[in-house]
Amino acid sequence: MIKNLIIVFFLALFVAACGGTHNLPEGELLYVGAKVSVKDTNVSRKERKALESTLIKIIRPLPNKKFLGMRPKLFFYNLAGEVKKEKGFRHWLKNTLGEAPVLLSKVDLEYNRSLLQNFSENNGYFNTRTSADSTRHGKKAAAEYKVTLGKQYKIKSIQYPADSSAVSSAVRQTQHQSLLRVGSAYNLEVIKAERVRIDARLKDNGFYYFNAEYVKVQVDSTVGKYDVDLILKVKDEAPVAAKTAYKINKIIIYPNYSINNDTLKTFEKYKDFTIIGNDSLFKPRIFDRTLYFKKDDLYNTTDHNLSLNRLVNLGTLKFVKNQFRVSDTIGNYLDAYYYLTPLPQKSIRVEVLAKTNSASYTGTELKINWSNRNTFHGAELLSISVFGGLEVQLGGKNNGFNVYRFGGETSLVWPRFIAPFKIKSSSGFVPRTNTTIGYEFQNRQQLYSLQTSKASFGYAWKENLRKEHLFNITEITFASPQDVTDLYQEQVALNPSLKNVIEKQLIFGPTYSYTYTNEINQRKKNTFYYKGSIDLSGTIAGLITGADINKKDPIEILGIPFSQFIKVQSEFKHTYKFSNQSLLKSRIIAGAAFAYGNSDEIPYSKQFFIGGTNSLRAFRSRAIGPGTYDGSNEISQFIPDQSGDVKLEFNTEYRAHIYRFINGALFMDAGNIWLLYKDVNKPGSQLTKDFLNEIAVGVGTGLRFDFSFLVLRTDVAFPIRKPFLPNGQRWVLDEIDFGSGSWRSENLIFNLAIGYPF
Repeated sequence: MIKNLIIVFFLALFVAACGGTHNLPEGELLYVGAKVSVKDTNVSRKERKALESTLIKIIRPLPNKKFLGMRPKLFFYNLAGEVKKEKGFRHWLKNTLGEAPVLLSKVDLEYNRSLLQNFSENNGYFNTRTSADSTRHGKKAAAEYKVTLGKQYKIKSIQYPADSSAVSSAVRQTQHQSLLRVGSAYNLEVIKAERVRIDARLKDNGFYYFNAEYVKVQVDSTVGKYDVDLILKVKDEAPVAAKTAYKINKIIIYPNYSINNDTLKTFEKYKDFTIIGNDSLFKPRIFDRTLYFKKDDLYNTTDHNLSLNRLVNLGTLKFVKNQFRVSDTIGNYLDAYYYLTPLPQKSIRVEVLAKTNSASYTGTELKINWSNRNTFHGAELLSISVFGGLEVQLGGKNNGFNVYRFGGETSLVWPRFIAPFKIKSSSGFVPRTNTTIGYEFQNRQQLYSLQTSKASFGYAWKENLRKEHLFNITEITFASPQDVTDLYQEQVALNPSLKNVIEKQLIFGPTYSYTYTNEINQRKKNTFYYKGSIDLSGTIAGLITGADINKKDPIEILGIPFSQFIKVQSEFKHTYKFSNQSLLKSRIIAGAAFAYGNSDEIPYSKQFFIGGTNSLRAFRSRAIGPGTYDGSNEISQFIPDQSGDVKLEFNTEYRAHIYRFINGALFMDAGNIWLLYKDVNKPGSQLTKDFLNEIAVGVGTGLRFDFSFLVLRTDVAFPIRKPFLPNGQRWVLDEIDFGSGSWRSENLIFNLAIGYPF
């Protein structure tokens, strides 16, 4: 009883403290917010409420934040008391968790009233009357604003410049795309946007020196009751240059420009370009592919920006500067100047990486990369890298079987399409042709070694900032195992599925992926990411050879059967930002793979897996599925090796800032994998119409330590639905017992990883 009274006492004390008025300066009142009332019989109740909601957002300052009727931030501010140091716990409590009281004396009623008046008039309510007052309740006070609207003025007519000048004619030609509409309400912001639109359209039609400020919009409210005429004009005081459309004359390029060296070493003409100081640094044709302007072209902003974007995206230039000057020739011409400062041509980079992978291995890698940014003087990028590393699994059946890796890769990237026919790109991003050759030796301690050789040739291009394509005409992978230990062979005899890992594999064929994202816009509350991919291995070879493993032995190339399959996968991510310090991130992955022709199963490296640090975190890596199959019963010392032909996964995670570089997360993961065909060794693994009843679900919490150069992630998760249990018993919420050591050892999964899971 006494314990309950103490709790009630401290709870009441906390609620009272959250009121926040006991530490106010003498004579001050706590400002608790404002109310805006819109009075107008000509506006519906719904419209009045919408307008009140808009107007209240204009009022400043904002009151102290409330939660469940209390002001906890104000409570923490008062709790900290007087703080003399600018660091330490009390400073953090007062200024990070806490918030200073907002006082009525800081509220400028007249200023807010004028804001409401201006907003109303700018939206066509020219006869608006506004008033402001405050009301007091003890040591608290609120502001009250009344807005009496007049009838909203509508646009009766829109008049564009009627004279015969070139600039007026250009303005008239844009009116079919006008933002202004007859019958629409008068709106100052729309009028401003119309001026900006006209300016952009004129700049796309040669008027380089034009500016939105040169467009004047006269408003005539005498034409009728609650009507206005809008009269658009080009200001008389606009300079002559602003009223003149210009064409391109000379195009002068300084490809090796330096402020400290302005001497002209060489002078070269190539098509419409004058190239000064090149000294064989770049082949002239690179500028023909990059710059959109040609002699006698009408100046336009689109080509101007596309040219600059392409120069920047070449990847060989440190600085890009552009100027236009009136040409000293007869007629209205501009000379275009491009001042380009190249990056150092050759560089070497040493990286020490911390990494995790989908199999829950954590490790480190040393990588040395040498690059030449202008290999053949056409902005080609040649990269040669070597690497070596160690990976360990901190949990799961692979614990103790460390992985040692070393290898190298050579890649050459051309800043154009290389093809037997001409491909033109109108994007502001430089298209690229990529070729890669790589080798990796992997030693899985006590088990086996694996040599993997890879090569690819393809194209990458971006339509715009949001859309990207990657098309490899072919990707070749050859995997050859060696030094398979007796320990591993013994386990293969007990678990035949382990044999897939040490089989020779030859995979080749085209791949394509498409990516769309608007995540680059950091100000949006909702952002999306989508990536879809397709892998067509052995398709053409299968057609040519007539491969059919159901009718005859598989066709071999260099003594190795080639893989033939189709694999498709889609990944969708959504981010909702509650504030700058909290967000909800979700992801859906769906994929399927189908072997045919020369193969009766998907190669091990191309199969789907689920579970682990970046997947279902409440389950060990690759330990779930397929379907309702329980892989924990397999007789094996390592590698659960649960793979599938179909995958469905959903993850959602709430992330919030806690303190300095520490962020917290609450998450839920769900999903499973399945086989397309029945496997007698894995009962319940085949995909059926009841697949949704076979979903695994886990929940958990974690911390993210963001060191700017590295994000260290710790997660603790546990399953709440186990698909391998009998139907009707798969939800295990009733079994959760954090106080039980046996439950914790069987269910609590700790994940240590680098980076965010998605």
